[in-house]
Amino acid sequence: MRKEGEFGEFIRVLKEKCDLVEIIGSYIKLERRGYQYWACCPFHHEKTPSFAVNAADRYYHCFGCGASGDVIGFVKAYENVDFNQAVQILAARAGLEVPAYDDRAAEEAAIKKRKRDRLSALMRDAARFYLNNLGSDRAALHNEYLAKRGISGSTVRKFGLGASLDFVGLPAYLLAQGYTPEECTDSGACTRTEEGKLIDAEGGRLIIPVINAMDEVVAFGGRVLKPTDHAKYKNTRETMLFDKSKNLYNINLVKKEKRAGGLPYLIMVEGYMDVISLWQAGFRCVVASMGTSLTKEQARLAKRYSERVFISYDGDFAGQKANLRGLDIFRDEGIKVRVVPLPEGLDPDDVVKQQGAAGYQSCLDAAMPLIDFRLLSVKRKYDLTRTDDRREFVKEALPILKEAESEAEREELVSKLAADSGISKSAILRDLDSAPSRPQEVVPARDKPQRAASDGVTKAARFVLAACLLSKPYATDCNLAAYDFSDEAHKTIAAFITEGRRSGSLRPSGLFDVMPTEGELSEVLNLDYGDNLDGEAAARYFADCLAVLERAGIEAKREDALKRYASASSDAERRELLLLVNECNKKLNRKN
Repeated sequence: MRKEGEFGEFIRVLKEKCDLVEIIGSYIKLERRGYQYWACCPFHHEKTPSFAVNAADRYYHCFGCGASGDVIGFVKAYENVDFNQAVQILAARAGLEVPAYDDRAAEEAAIKKRKRDRLSALMRDAARFYLNNLGSDRAALHNEYLAKRGISGSTVRKFGLGASLDFVGLPAYLLAQGYTPEECTDSGACTRTEEGKLIDAEGGRLIIPVINAMDEVVAFGGRVLKPTDHAKYKNTRETMLFDKSKNLYNINLVKKEKRAGGLPYLIMVEGYMDVISLWQAGFRCVVASMGTSLTKEQARLAKRYSERVFISYDGDFAGQKANLRGLDIFRDEGIKVRVVPLPEGLDPDDVVKQQGAAGYQSCLDAAMPLIDFRLLSVKRKYDLTRTDDRREFVKEALPILKEAESEAEREELVSKLAADSGISKSAILRDLDSAPSRPQEVVPARDKPQRAASDGVTKAARFVLAACLLSKPYATDCNLAAYDFSDEAHKTIAAFITEGRRSGSLRPSGLFDVMPTEGELSEVLNLDYGDNLDGEAAARYFADCLAVLERAGIEAKREDALKRYASASSDAERRELLLLVNECNKKLNRKN
């Protein structure tokens, strides 16, 4: 077991070997401007690039949402993995072996990683067990179902489909492989009955392994084979391996397609069998949301592979309303969404079976922008031969029209609405101005960039720290120890700068190892934008900020002395404090 210092040295070497620009550039397109590289931020939607990569100081920062970090932080955020996994990914790219380490926090992380690795191995073994079961005489119903769905043997193997024959076979197999009962339940593959008996969580079902972008089996979906009152499909529960809101089914094969030659778009469907059927028909860029309401994490995961997404849910327009609300998430993340209209009552799998690949391709060709599809969904609710229905149709359509992104789009949609309803364009336009906007989904507070309060002293402290941290010429002689920073984050940054100057190795990226990237560190880095920190005006402002900090320090000493005076226990102490107050007043008067 190596010491903490040795592991810290490994991390330093890893960061040296992993060129930040090269690593980030392998995920997103970067454009060089001066000493920085720029891109649209991969962590929030924007049209104008505000995501900067500082090659010299080896850190990235988004001036829009405040996302910041070093090369490990980027891989953590982009790949949605923890610190250890990010280190493993980068070490593999750099050809380095990750050493063991034994400091307390790291040991806890190592324990967690060992547990995760065990569960991952268990799920892989369970998937192989299920796949091998398909060759059993007891899997007749499973194979009959696959044949009925037209799923070939090669497709079965590609997706690792398998069979659960009963409730006891899997737990017996896993225990025989050396896994503990706790590991069996912690993985989600097994569960316990009310009597405490260990059983297969997907007992008797056709098994569909859920594999993440790192090629790990993280969950199983199960399809019943006999009529039942229960749901046809059932997922294993969420675990340390599996969070349904952050996964897309078939993302592993889509990732391989992207690496092989790029993806023109993604097709998003609802269920496992839709994915498998479309993939077998030649549509290799298809993923599924696994029946869940769309989440921001799923949208961001999809965006890594393509900024064009075709939504291909089933043709039940009555059931589309809730799904359509969720599609706003794609729009908010800057993804171009088109919705694929399918024949009424059919899902993608049905279309492929009845009309073949060409039939489904014709549906893709007819895909329309989200706003057009919203209007079509509303239109299908009403009988437009009836006067009352036409009026209700227009009333419900007006809030949708208000979301048009341009006047040209709005004019075209108004014309369509007028033609469909028989109401004049002029009347629709008059009502449009007074129509209510469609209610928007409330973004949770945690998804919004956090900004610290900004008074004059805080602004001055941020500017001084930014100029010193980024080694601006006018700030090199500034002695930060002479100033009292009231904010704990500012104290941490000041101490980091002072130590970095003393050792001759001041690198801003080192701060990401000692403090959170959000909050004040983000605010300080935000100042490295445009000419905020450069030029004569910046130098003059820096001097003004130092004066503000000096004055604030004097005022803080005076206030402290007054508080202590009120509680002083002797005349001598009170006289000493009064002298200090007078001295502070004189200094403030001289500065005034």
